[in-house]
Amino acid sequence: MGQKVHPESMRVGYIHDWKSTWFSEKEFSDYLLEDIHIREHIDNKLAHAGLSDITIRKNKSEVEVNIHTARPGIVIGKSG
Repeated sequence: MGQKVHPESMRVGYIHDWKSTWFSEKEFSDYLLEDIHIREHIDNKLAHAGLSDITIRKNKSEVEVNIHTARPGIVIGKSG
């Protein structure tokens, strides 16, 4: 039986970008858990907003979260 590989894993870096962009040798597990919690929180709060992608970028002092959605009015409000 052959080994199956997800095709998106072969496209990361060429066609697709990484879902998270950060690096830490000592705090890797903490950063990974933080990413998982951020994604779960956004998925729970904005489940009906038509989320397509969540990208997370981290520096030492800040976290940038980009949310790609089909219905931005739900995320930012009707008044903008």
